[in-house]
Amino acid sequence: MKVSATKPAFWARSHHLDRMTLGELVVAYFQYPAIIAYLVLAAAAIGGAVWRPGPLLPSIAAIMISIMVYPLVWYVLHRWVLHSRWMFKVPLLAATWKRIHYDHHQDPNHLEVLFGALHTTLPPIVLMTVPLGYALGGFGTACAAFAAGLLTTCFYEFCHCIQHLSYKPRFKFLVDMKARHMAHHFHDETGNFGITNFFWDKLFGTFYERIERSRKSETVFNLGYTPEIAELYPAVARLSGGVATGHPRQRHHR
Repeated sequence: MKVSATKPAFWARSHHLDRMTLGELVVAYFQYPAIIAYLVLAAAAIGGAVWRPGPLLPSIAAIMISIMVYPLVWYVLHRWVLHSRWMFKVPLLAATWKRIHYDHHQDPNHLEVLFGALHTTLPPIVLMTVPLGYALGGFGTACAAFAAGLLTTCFYEFCHCIQHLSYKPRFKFLVDMKARHMAHHFHDETGNFGITNFFWDKLFGTFYERIERSRKSETVFNLGYTPEIAELYPAVARLSGGVATGHPRQRHHR
């Protein structure tokens, strides 16, 4: 791989979570440009909240709402946008869909495509937090809510990495969380859309245990973008050098 002018030298090579230790992940995580951007923006937002603080109770409320609404926002985007079968049909959106989710399902342990792209993550964070904060307490409260959204995103991204890391958690709730997400990636992509929280899956009927779905989804790795579909909508195939089929470690291209 070529070294990108916008990424640290660490990212000049590929990284796969199933071959990494926790320590290696931590090093990689804090060097990734998107994570650095979230943390810098969060620091700036906290600075804004300190410089022109909003009322205490509304600020606390905005922070709590921002944190609590995040699982719902993620569920909605994950289920009805990232797992949609309309984005690859729109030429202007095909590259975005490939980058933000198709590539991740093609090889779930490939770290470089696990993180969300800034141009797709920042707008929802802003829309989810800033208007709410401003309505509750003005500029300072909007900054506090924005910082909460950014830091929650960092937490979710790290949890997402951990779930793909080659290790067995010590605590049962972490074991269960990892099992749900691995089932989403390697068994049936039409359920278990949560990352750390599966409340909305249970509410909307998309939560499942692997033993409940004995048959593996045929589209778990390609999200429905099959070689036949690629003939009709070739943009993603062109960008990917063909259509990969089968398990990521036993991959064939067509």
